[in-house]
Amino acid sequence: MRVLVIEDDAEMADAVVAGLRRARMSVDVAHDGTTGLEQALVNDYDVVVLDRDLPGVHGDDVCAALVADRRRSRVLMLTAAADIYDLVDGLGLGADDYLGKPFEFPELVARIGALYRRAQPAVPPTLRQGDLVVDLARRRASRARRELELTPKEFGVLEVLLTAEGRTVSAEELLERVWDQNADPFTQAVKITISRLRAKLGEPAPIETVAKTGYRIAP
Repeated sequence: MRVLVIEDDAEMADAVVAGLRRARMSVDVAHDGTTGLEQALVNDYDVVVLDRDLPGVHGDDVCAALVADRRRSRVLMLTAAADIYDLVDGLGLGADDYLGKPFEFPELVARIGALYRRAQPAVPPTLRQGDLVVDLARRRASRARRELELTPKEFGVLEVLLTAEGRTVSAEELLERVWDQNADPFTQAVKITISRLRAKLGEPAPIETVAKTGYRIAP
C-alpha cells in the first residue's frame, strides 16, 4: 500500500509517517499543499492523508484537484475543527473519509486500510494461495499456519503479487507500488527483496520469475 501524507505540522507529519511505515505501508510526505498536489498528480497513491489547513494550496483545493483529475487515490481529510459542517464540506469536495484532530493512531491506520480496500477491485480482506495466507487488515502473513516475520517491503511485494491473481508483475510496477518516491529506478532492491521473501516463504517456492518480464505467484 502506498500512502501520501500532506501535513504542514512537521512533528505530526513525522510521527504519522513513522507509524504508517511501522504498519508496513510505503509512505511519502509533503509539508504544503503545492508540493503535495504535485506529488499526488505524478505518483500513483492508494490513499492520500490530507490536512485541510495547508499553506500554499489549501487542502480543499488539493482534494478538488484530485477529484477533477480522476485520480484513483482515496482521500482521508484531517482537520483540527471536526464539527458536522466541516464533515459536510470535506465530503462535499470529494473526500472519501474525514478524521478530526487529535485522533488515535490505531483509528487512522484502520481508516486508511478501509479506504485502501475500497480502492481495489473487490479485493477481500484476507488473501489465500494454497497454505499461504495474507491478512490485509492486520498486515500479517502466514504459511502452513506459521507466522512470517516480513519487513514492510516484503509484505508489500507479496500483497501486490497476490492481488495480481497470477498476472506477471514487472519489477518497475513493484518499485512504483511498494517503494517510496526516493527509490532509485535502477536499484536492485526489488530483486533482493524477492530473494529474501522466497527464503522466508520456504519450499515449494510460490513466487516464480518470468524471464525478462517480472514475477508472479505460481498457480
